[in-house]
Amino acid sequence: MKKKIILDCDPGHDDAVAILLAGIAEEIELLGIVAVAGNSYLKNTLRNALILTEMANLNVPVFKGSDKPLLRKQIVAPDIHGESGLEGANLPEPSKMPENKNYLEYMAETISNNPDEITLVAVGPLTNIAKFALNYPDLVPLVKELIIMGGGIEFGNVTPRAEFNIYADPEAAQIVFNAGFNLTVFPLDVTHKAKIYMGEIKEIQKMSSEIVSKMGILLEFFHQTYYDVFKIKGAPLHDPCTIAYLINPDIFDFEEYYAQVETKGELTYGETVVDYWHLKEPNSKWALDINREKFIKLLFENLKKYN
Repeated sequence: MKKKIILDCDPGHDDAVAILLAGIAEEIELLGIVAVAGNSYLKNTLRNALILTEMANLNVPVFKGSDKPLLRKQIVAPDIHGESGLEGANLPEPSKMPENKNYLEYMAETISNNPDEITLVAVGPLTNIAKFALNYPDLVPLVKELIIMGGGIEFGNVTPRAEFNIYADPEAAQIVFNAGFNLTVFPLDVTHKAKIYMGEIKEIQKMSSEIVSKMGILLEFFHQTYYDVFKIKGAPLHDPCTIAYLINPDIFDFEEYYAQVETKGELTYGETVVDYWHLKEPNSKWALDINREKFIKLLFENLKKYN
């Protein structure tokens, strides 16, 4: 049985890899993509989702999601992803159009028609997911699993304590953590172990598929910005971890924790506060480690399916 997923994302270089992986993996049925503001403004993340699905010949509907956070002042990440959210390669303007249907109605209908079968994968700020939980609380228990890329146990990447996706809309994240989802979290602690290095990126650039080779060029840009901003060698493939987990969960190690999101701290705004010592009943499952070699092998095996 293929795992039916709706992918909520803000493409974004690592989001782009997640889209390509979800679109081609035989274990996954990608039902739809919902764009959200995050790595860039919504006009850019929506455009990028349309470009990627069109270039990859993925017959997947793309929906326009939230254009700003619930409460906080909007932030984006041009230092990592460039002004368009997907800098580094010349990409064509899309001819594909977003769906007219409201994304919340789409999610609600899909989940109510397929109870306990739909997995939500959210790899951007959690604005769309929070709105879904607020508008359709009765449907939350019908979601098979909510998988998010976000947060960090030991460190952040936009402040010392906060990871970008959570920091971009902490109030939304706090709603999601308390909504009752069957929640699996891929924090920075594991995604920073899911690095791709320049030699591997050059191999992707040599692949025959135009969209995959372009993805390699995009990843070279991403690799460089991570070094420029963080002095990190190797590009962390944050978002594709969520899709790799659906393909082969055995490449990850997990621990269950109780976690909340800090929305009032002066120094800790946007931090995922994780009960490391298990003082409270867990509300989420956290990925802590990855077999990087198996992850990269899984990635290459699937990217080679494009031609």
